Amino acid sequence: MRLEVPRGQHPAAPGFVVIDKPAGCTSHDVVSAVRRLACTRKVGHAGTLDPDATGALVVAVGAGTKLLRYLTGADKQYLARVRFGISTTTEDASGEVTQALGARLSAEQIENAASRLRGNIMQVPSAVSAIKVQGKRSYELVREGKEVALEARPVTIDELELTSEPQQVRAQVPVTDISIRVTCSSGTYIRALARDLGEALGCGAHLTYLRRTRVGGFTLDQAVQLSDALVDGELPTISLSEVAAWFFRTMVLSPQHVEDVRCGRRLHVAEGAEGTWAMLDGTNKLVGMATLSAQGDGWRLQPKTVIPQEGSNG
Repeated sequence: MRLEVPRGQHPAAPGFVVIDKPAGCTSHDVVSAVRRLACTRKVGHAGTLDPDATGALVVAVGAGTKLLRYLTGADKQYLARVRFGISTTTEDASGEVTQALGARLSAEQIENAASRLRGNIMQVPSAVSAIKVQGKRSYELVREGKEVALEARPVTIDELELTSEPQQVRAQVPVTDISIRVTCSSGTYIRALARDLGEALGCGAHLTYLRRTRVGGFTLDQAVQLSDALVDGELPTISLSEVAAWFFRTMVLSPQHVEDVRCGRRLHVAEGAEGTWAMLDGTNKLVGMATLSAQGDGWRLQPKTVIPQEGSNG
């Protein structure tokens, strides 16, 4: 669907913006809207949200798109609501009911099931996902009425907390609703988590509400609505150097080393630590990303991503 937003009057600075995604649109719809707001086609997002979900969608603008591959592994936090007693084809409220056993559950029963899903677990992804099966997206096969069997994948559930008392509701059968907060690794499906809670309790379950509140260092406190994102005709962005510093260690380069990095040359530095580093110039602007590895008595800095200088066409 096309989201109606005004066109920005000035190109946005390279960086990131957190959009509070509304329900009923895809993440790609939001990207299309940000292209109009930012006056550039160079826009991408750091992790899909389902159409019915709301909340933090991290969008990169301009040279920020070069950092997206470094952010895909960021942990995420969600607020969700689970309905026990009814299962659906999509594991959320948009699907057709496949089973309606009903459920009258206590907080203690749900907590016992939740305790077994915390930590490092193997999770079978939701069948209604973008995972490819024999060249087709899994959700496409589900829509065609085909059964999809996906392999379990390792994920980490750092937090799975009940944030409300169970509410007994009369739907087509008596059901139990409860709100939860989840902090998890990238690649975790909250719908699948609801499904697994229902299976553990023998009654089935599905997700009725999902809102993402955090992606790595990005939070809803920084989020803007698409309708009022422009300030004086321009889309404000979080700078590349600020975002890089949230996720990685930083080092300031000398002017000569900045030039070397822009030419793709490896550097040798006296001290450091293995891993990915953000490289800054003397004015605190992001030069690029590099990996640091031990070499002899020192360290080798290998540029991996170079940020174009302002005014260049890179």
